[in-house]
Amino acid sequence: MPARRKSRKRALDVLYEADLRNLPPVEVLANYLQRIEQPRPEHIGYTIRIVEGAAAHLDRIDELLASYAEGWTIDRMPVVDRNLARIAVYELLYADDIDDAVAISEAVELARQMSTDDSPRFLNGILGRIAEFATR
Repeated sequence: MPARRKSRKRALDVLYEADLRNLPPVEVLANYLQRIEQPRPEHIGYTIRIVEGAAAHLDRIDELLASYAEGWTIDRMPVVDRNLARIAVYELLYADDIDDAVAISEAVELARQMSTDDSPRFLNGILGRIAEFATR
């Protein structure tokens, strides 16, 4: 598994736990980092960047998800999908070093591995619409 995909998977773990337990993502991240043996993997820095960035922009990210998820409320989305979308939207809007197509394809691939059969198509659609908005 490529390093950035590992980072995204770890970020998903943290955001998923924070979402389910209704805790601040940075608090869950701090506890998560304490459990990782030293020396930490090199890719953990990108995990931290994703979680902190998504947490810092969570209101804007969720606003966009709610606006572009046709027929879905954010609370109705499966927890895995919601948090994969948050990671991808963070990358689309705030990570200039990540191409939009990469952010979307990584979310779709992780959804294929970890969520429902419909999740990849759902995420591809919503993230594609958000990417179009972001490039305007």
